[in-house]
Amino acid sequence: MQGSVGYLIWTICYLSVLLGLSAYGIHRYFIIYLFLKHRKRASVPMAQFEELPIVTMQLPIFNEIYVVERLLKSVSELDYPREKLQIQVLDDSTDDTKELTKLAVERLQAKGLNVQLIHRTDRTGFKAGALEGGLASAEGDFVCILDADFVPQPDLLQKTIHFFTDPNVGMIQTRWGHLNRAYSLLTRVQAMFLDGHLLLEQTARSRSGRFFNFNGTAGLWRRSCIEEAGGWQHDTLTEDLDLSYRAQLVGWKFVFLPDVITPAELPVDMNGFKSQQHRWTKGSVQTCKKLLPTIWRSELPLFLKIEATAHLTSNFAYLLLACLCVLLHPSVGGPQTGWARVLLVDVPIFLTASCSVAVFYICAQRELHPRTWMKEILFLPALLALGVGMSLNNARAVLEAMFNHESDFARTPKYGIEQKKQEWRSCRYMPLKSLLPFVEMAFALYFTYFLWFAISHGQYLSVPFLTLFQLGFLYVSLSSLSQWWPRFTFGNSRAEVTIPA
Repeated sequence: MQGSVGYLIWTICYLSVLLGLSAYGIHRYFIIYLFLKHRKRASVPMAQFEELPIVTMQLPIFNEIYVVERLLKSVSELDYPREKLQIQVLDDSTDDTKELTKLAVERLQAKGLNVQLIHRTDRTGFKAGALEGGLASAEGDFVCILDADFVPQPDLLQKTIHFFTDPNVGMIQTRWGHLNRAYSLLTRVQAMFLDGHLLLEQTARSRSGRFFNFNGTAGLWRRSCIEEAGGWQHDTLTEDLDLSYRAQLVGWKFVFLPDVITPAELPVDMNGFKSQQHRWTKGSVQTCKKLLPTIWRSELPLFLKIEATAHLTSNFAYLLLACLCVLLHPSVGGPQTGWARVLLVDVPIFLTASCSVAVFYICAQRELHPRTWMKEILFLPALLALGVGMSLNNARAVLEAMFNHESDFARTPKYGIEQKKQEWRSCRYMPLKSLLPFVEMAFALYFTYFLWFAISHGQYLSVPFLTLFQLGFLYVSLSSLSQWWPRFTFGNSRAEVTIPA
């Protein structure tokens, strides 16, 4: 009797999780449809400025000794009239970056550039606080924001500023490129993840009239849009997503330019990547809690409310995936119930999770790399495995946001990595250690047993999925733990990075 009740409870929980994952899978298919429908609708500015407006470049920095000089050099080479360009270096650093930045700023000032160095000793609001503080002395009506790991193309402003001739446009977002895409397996898979979001999702939402978000960098804002929307606020970890929705709620129009690419450095270490994903995931759920009630109380069309809900709650899929990992166990099926297992476990997972994800990222790679996309999608199994392996890290972020657990704005370490032979393990700025890799290793061992059980009981259709779960947790765990012992490497070569002098 107790066994029957337990199995009923498990079935209800399992089907509920699958139902949730199915909903997000269907939404992913819908994004693909919107992208394919609108991809040929190129965005063009309403007109051209007869006289270029003043633009303020805001460069928020915190302990960026490896990349700050590269950033300032690239910004100083922008193809824009010097008398129309103000550069604000918003430096909250607490290490040697302060002196390095000061010297770099002085060199640019000596060349005649309008560069303002603002150093805060009080990091209130973190990045949002720095941006808000910089606005007080900003000379331009338009603000371009670049994180420290970005390297803008010289024509960035020339290709974007004219879209502001439309008085309703409040923000322009460019697509991120990847300076170190081929550095390692981790950076290749990250690039595929970002390509899917930055190309398919942003294009689909932007061109179909739905809400989309500023990605925190590589974009331009109309200053009056920021102010009318309530300014930069720091009650979430994703101030960019928060401000984006507030601005669109009061009527501002956003433009996404997929053909204007601003390259950036991808995290090369697993713990840095996990820290970044934790912050993005937690911040999106915080923003969801903050703004979703307002969205549903507004007079927006129903289709906008539904899409905004799907967007803001999308990271709950990681919590569902983590629950699925817990709910899956060998006793679900056996030789005598093989087909029941196939119908109950394998087919739903394939259609709602694996299949929708695969189609989504294949579509992105085919669009971006029409000649080499088949080579790129060879990394698709690694992408699926990494998504599974990251589920615990991101599920924890969802739970922290749901239960109002406070945490600081943890910056993503950047090492100035652009070439394969560069090494980062001897650099400063390592992320904090945690016990999560040991939990991930436990899941890897569990799925190893699960995989052996499936093979020994003839459940061969389960083997590909279980292998993805096993390898995903194993890769994330070992890559995280390898940073605890610098001599042990997992997937990277060793060399040295020279600290800028």
